[in-house]
Amino acid sequence: MTLADMGTADLVGTLLAFAFTLMVFSYILGDNPLFRLAIHIFIGVAAGYTTVVAWYNVIWPQLILPLISGDAANRFLLLVPLVLGALLFLKLSPRLAGFGSLALAILVGAGAAAAIGGAVLGTVFSQVSASANLFGVQELPGGAGFLSRLIEALIILAGTLTALIYFQFAARPQPNKPPQRPVIVESLAWVGQIFIALTLGALFAGVYAATLSALVERMSFLVNFLLPLIASQ
Repeated sequence: MTLADMGTADLVGTLLAFAFTLMVFSYILGDNPLFRLAIHIFIGVAAGYTTVVAWYNVIWPQLILPLISGDAANRFLLLVPLVLGALLFLKLSPRLAGFGSLALAILVGAGAAAAIGGAVLGTVFSQVSASANLFGVQELPGGAGFLSRLIEALIILAGTLTALIYFQFAARPQPNKPPQRPVIVESLAWVGQIFIALTLGALFAGVYAATLSALVERMSFLVNFLLPLIASQ
């Protein structure tokens, strides 16, 4: 599709995408006003989009409408988040910021509880269950595949245990001496450090591959945008 075949909205969007792509790529030359302008616009658009989504999906249907058309019990219960939300706005004033501490404490506490619960139930328990299931009779195949699956399960178990041992700091400090762990613990912690390094390396490779894919996509966009313009000259 050439620029002449595009509608007005598509043409404006394509030109803006081309301009913002060049502005972001300008960071190759160093930090500059064009790059900072693009970052500020992206942050502003993201904040505006989040505000609109919060209004239409949370505030209006779950707070304002129930207050207008709900029964007395629902209105009374909704007064609690409404008052706490109003208290948060008092944090904008230095003299009244103390009144918003209660709402902020509840917000931080609820967020921490959700994060800890998600980490324990969604990560720790699931990892322990997955590691234990590797040694289940139903999980280990018979025949030639038994040995390879058993070795794989043992490697995963060794990586899990040694990584946990690496973060073990239970050595008792002695006077005028740095805390020392037993040699066997230090050896296992060294093995755990290798597993942690391999994990971080794999994560970095995944992030790098995703970034490279985004770079290739943007370069392809620039080429596909410029080639029809050059060919039409």
